[in-house]
Amino acid sequence: MIEVTDITKAYGTGPEAYTALRGVSFSIEEGEFVAIMGPSGSGKSTLMHILGCLDTPTSGSYRLDGKDVSSMTDDELANVRKDKIGFVFQSFNLLPRTTVLRNVVLPLVYANVPHEERERRAALALSAAGLSEEHFGHLSNQLSGGQIQRVAIARALVNEPALVLADEPTGNLDSKTSLIVLETLQRLNREQKRTIVLITHEPDIAEHAGRIIRIKDGQVVSDEKNRAPRDAATETRLYDER
Repeated sequence: MIEVTDITKAYGTGPEAYTALRGVSFSIEEGEFVAIMGPSGSGKSTLMHILGCLDTPTSGSYRLDGKDVSSMTDDELANVRKDKIGFVFQSFNLLPRTTVLRNVVLPLVYANVPHEERERRAALALSAAGLSEEHFGHLSNQLSGGQIQRVAIARALVNEPALVLADEPTGNLDSKTSLIVLETLQRLNREQKRTIVLITHEPDIAEHAGRIIRIKDGQVVSDEKNRAPRDAATETRLYDER
């Protein structure tokens, strides 16, 4: 699904130039749950922007779902983002005085999906993200942090993307709420075979993924299968029993 080959990204020219990525290569198969982990300044945010088609590499190639997106125009990248990628950000980016269902429906409005189909797909995405129907009519500013992030996950799923890209999705959440969000991502990966790439700087968050790619100084320093991923559902139950 994802094939990154010798990606570099440089900003500026001459002595002031800064190279954020230095020959990054890896591939991700459909249905994998991969964490990309690194400290601040490691290049993981730059890599996230390239994987999300929000930026293009200086050199190298990036193929997503069989298509080379590394040299596409801005309009072509926008179409790829709309059709292929679901984003979950650290800041939830929901409309605060708009209902849960309406927040999830909005991407389908922009995609000109008919009204009844929009409502059906939004409801399915919210259910898949673990939000009960009783919350569909609530305003997003009436929800807890974990519920809000589940709405954001549903919004990422509603266009049925090939890739869900989660950028520090637990960064603004407490420990228990973080586990609830990770449980949602793990269930989507396990039950719906969603391909998920999780960007994080926290080792304990990355350990919930089935594979961990570590980035440092703009390079991949390790890429390993996680043979025993931490199970967020179990950890949530243990947290409640304390």
